[in-house]
Amino acid sequence: MIKNTLKLAATGLMLAALANGHAAAAPDEDHPAAKRAVDFPPSADLTYSISARQRGFNLNGDATLTWRVGGGKYSIGAESRVALVGKLTENHSQGTVDSYGLAPSEFTEKRFRKAQESASFERDSKTITFSDGKHTYPIKGGEQDRVSISWQLAAVARAAKDKFKPGSEWQFFVVGPRDADPWTFRVVGREKVQVGAAIGTVDAVHVLREPPPGSKAQTLDLWLAPSQEWYPVKLRFTDNDRDYIEQVLEKVVRK
Repeated sequence: MIKNTLKLAATGLMLAALANGHAAAAPDEDHPAAKRAVDFPPSADLTYSISARQRGFNLNGDATLTWRVGGGKYSIGAESRVALVGKLTENHSQGTVDSYGLAPSEFTEKRFRKAQESASFERDSKTITFSDGKHTYPIKGGEQDRVSISWQLAAVARAAKDKFKPGSEWQFFVVGPRDADPWTFRVVGREKVQVGAAIGTVDAVHVLREPPPGSKAQTLDLWLAPSQEWYPVKLRFTDNDRDYIEQVLEKVVRK
């Protein structure tokens, strides 16, 4: 039992890295500003089930997410837990709403048995800095962090339903806990997705973020459901070895 628990703890550490890690990118001083119309989903508490495969281990758990927007401000909090391991990740993003959409002021990430790391969006100096002090990036407008990006994408989709169609691509500059790089999302198409029993089967828009050739970054599949205010109803992170983490929406409580 102890041996299995230790194996799961080690796996949990790798799982947390899978959910949040990627190869470091060189600072991109030329990333373009991206101003688009946005229409934010209503504030809500969302609960997800987690299933994962990591180095031969199958793991199950749950994740909770709080999304708040209003009064020119927003906040997002996300936690994930796995049986016998406990909390794997805890992420937060907060900031204001400007003409580009979500405008983060701070992003924090706490991973299993790791110290918290953070990125600060210093609006006065128009500079993005990190707690490790290794990189800086200019703020040009529209930059997102790894928590806010799903909600900015949902807000863009809600505001551009006719343009958010298969084959269309949507680019963002996304900040992590140590560095940042450009992300491109491609709309794959509409698919039926089975979510929690309280919701059932929904028609969702499948959006894919594939890493650039030669990159060790993860593939991210995201399903947004128009009938559920375009909330993310399913997310799937896949690494180069095809190990994965999948989150499926179980419950939504609108606030």
